[in-house]
Amino acid sequence: MIAFQLLINGLIAGSIYALIASGFSLIYATNRFVHFAHGTTVTVSAYLLFALFSRLSLPFFIASILTIVGSGFLGWLMYVALYRPLKQRGSSNAILLVASIGLMILLENLMLLIFGADVKTLNYLTVSKGLEISGAVITPLQITIIAVAFVLLLVLWLLTRKTKLGITMRAVADNEELARISGINTDKVAIQSFILGSAIAGLAAILVALEQNIEPVMGTSLIVKGFTGAVIGGVTSLPGAVMGSYILGLAENYGIWFLPSGYKDAIAFVLLFVFLLWRPTGLLGLSKGTRD
Repeated sequence: MIAFQLLINGLIAGSIYALIASGFSLIYATNRFVHFAHGTTVTVSAYLLFALFSRLSLPFFIASILTIVGSGFLGWLMYVALYRPLKQRGSSNAILLVASIGLMILLENLMLLIFGADVKTLNYLTVSKGLEISGAVITPLQITIIAVAFVLLLVLWLLTRKTKLGITMRAVADNEELARISGINTDKVAIQSFILGSAIAGLAAILVALEQNIEPVMGTSLIVKGFTGAVIGGVTSLPGAVMGSYILGLAENYGIWFLPSGYKDAIAFVLLFVFLLWRPTGLLGLSKGTRD
């Protein structure tokens, strides 16, 4: 049945978008600027996985762990080498946004220089016959993607709600000045959010690399989808960003039921513009406590 197949496809896409959006939302909530280079973190992590697994022949599990650690380190490096010095100089959010776009272009071209323009594949999993459920087909890898995304997002929600680190991050996200007056090291929290958010991007890169080809510009498309999902649900709300990502995934796949497949990206941009114009706080985001 076409409707059920599109539902499965929407859940698969939404799971990838949710991982991107959750890391993006986590970084935005504690730093209050748009980190567009977050998408390129996925690109660099995917190439790192390719280098470790395909070039150095490390076991896939070890390569995956090192990829997640490496992506967290990349997030730390981007913050301490670029964003923190700019923030210490009193740079506006517009300057930080421009810096993030420049960083995104720089990293994309660096991957192009190192690995070339041709697409890369991991060739880790053999192509297997999909499982048929009510007339729809889903592969074991796609089931794994959905399951891993759900588990990780649940763990991330528990982390932000039940741990000291999560509570501290939420305090900074709600009111940075009050958190600083209360004795919270806001710079440390900003670093922790970059490390955690980038590590999530590293996990997303592993799942994307297993299902799709790896290419230098893949992160640009992913951050657009992750950003759109975050805006739909509420960029300052982690549950909202996740919900918005699944809404986007479903909207794209059900949309191409009526429109040519080439319009999938257009659907994402239409939703983005609609929410930016009429509900910029998203479905679950709150205007209270937000800062420009």
